[in-house]
Amino acid sequence: MDDDSVERQVGTYFDRAAVTFDSFYDGKRSRAMQWIDRRFRSDMFERFQRTFRAIEPVAGKRVLDVGCGSGLYSIEAASRGAAEVLGIDVAPAMLDLARKRAEENGVVGRCSFVAGSFPDTRPETVYDASIVMGVMDYVGDPYGFLRALRECTAGAAVVSFPSRHWLRTPVRKVRYRIKRCPLWFYDEKQVDHLLRDAGFTSVLVDKIPGAGMDIVARAS
Repeated sequence: MDDDSVERQVGTYFDRAAVTFDSFYDGKRSRAMQWIDRRFRSDMFERFQRTFRAIEPVAGKRVLDVGCGSGLYSIEAASRGAAEVLGIDVAPAMLDLARKRAEENGVVGRCSFVAGSFPDTRPETVYDASIVMGVMDYVGDPYGFLRALRECTAGAAVVSFPSRHWLRTPVRKVRYRIKRCPLWFYDEKQVDHLLRDAGFTSVLVDKIPGAGMDIVARAS
């Protein structure tokens, strides 16, 4: 599958799923679904906390949020005092939610959002910190992606990768195949090698414990 085809399929999927995906974080899902999220998707909330611990202090920094989705991380960075936040995402519906969230939180002046697929769409300047959460699942060329991320990042980049699990991985593959959205999975050794090959020299890779599937890496 070529890169353009992957981009179209991922963008189409997240454009359709924007409101549903955003509901993971807004507390509006049913009690049953919130219980399921806490039990089986706790890594999504844990990686949020780890991300901001990894790039603190945020105040005064320029932050790049690749695959920003509905803007959760972008708005949090701006709320913590980031001087400028740039969010990039392939799904226009997600960016509509991000702009709305920035306006509601009073940070619209420090947040900008651009439609496109990284690294084809990338900033011309270097940012102090980069966030890439829930994106590498859908990247067919991880080396090219991470190499471009290194070139855009002066300080720390925090990147999540989906790990392999004997049960959850095949189930997820089937679910996403039905949705016509391609997926890729990793282990800690692969993540470390990819980041170092891409030009990062300081790499810390950690698998979130429990039922989740996320590997979170801090690289600089």
